[in-house]
Amino acid sequence: MLSAVERKIGQFIAELGDKEVSVLYTKLPAGKRLRAKLILKIAGSNLAAVKTAAVVEMIHAASLLHDDVIDDAYTRRSKPSLNALYGNKTAIMLGDILYSKGFLELNNISTEIAKIVSNAVVQLSLGELGDVSLSKTFNVDRERYLRMIYQKTASLIEASAGAAAVLAGKPKEAYLTYGRNLGMAFQMIDDILDITQDAQTLGKPALHDFAEGKTTLPYIYLYEALDSAEKAELQGLHAKVLKPEEALWIQTKMKEHQIIEQSYLEARALIEEAIALMSVQGEDALAGIAQEMIEREF
Repeated sequence: MLSAVERKIGQFIAELGDKEVSVLYTKLPAGKRLRAKLILKIAGSNLAAVKTAAVVEMIHAASLLHDDVIDDAYTRRSKPSLNALYGNKTAIMLGDILYSKGFLELNNISTEIAKIVSNAVVQLSLGELGDVSLSKTFNVDRERYLRMIYQKTASLIEASAGAAAVLAGKPKEAYLTYGRNLGMAFQMIDDILDITQDAQTLGKPALHDFAEGKTTLPYIYLYEALDSAEKAELQGLHAKVLKPEEALWIQTKMKEHQIIEQSYLEARALIEEAIALMSVQGEDALAGIAQEMIEREF
């Protein structure tokens, strides 16, 4: 079914009638297509579902293009990012084109679907701004972190599940909650893997988020567990390139205070709620997707 989504994206890109855009789009890695998979699992493979999945994946790709420029990121899934290959201006404009084409196509699906997805993009943009703001200082406010990851990551996954439920005539609220929980847990696991996995697996240095100024959930919990002198030391390492011994100190303290386990349990609680919701709906496949989310290593 995903092949139909890829073909529809290709059709949308071809309709733009611009060879440069067509070439640039081929340079983007496809990724996991999680959002498209959710839509097709919930709503089936009818034309409206395929179009919605294609639009959502185009919007997601646009957000990543902008994200890489904002973060000065020169790799994406272990390959050179588009901004690294062609510059920031080209990456931003391709992102704008994908957003604009996506919004245009939403109007051809339904007003309700357009509202659900468009609202998610507003949240996504607010989340991106929040992420930039939070990265300027050492953030110890768990609620601000949770609000940011909801907006930046979970909102579009939530919208994908909710829009698909509308298309299929299923209870929207249950699926919105499922998507929200899935998205929140997805980002929490990403933040954990940034600490626990090696550079080869991640495609970037371990603890890269902290070096970029991002104070993710494990660092918030670690800060709470440390004594005053250690708190000051952790703050002093924020937003700097870590020496091997500094990275080791953070990882050792994480292990000492069982921070990874604490963070993982929070993500698991969200997934268990999502699984329970989908089990009630008889959606075994969606329960399986949620379980895979919490068990992944990359």
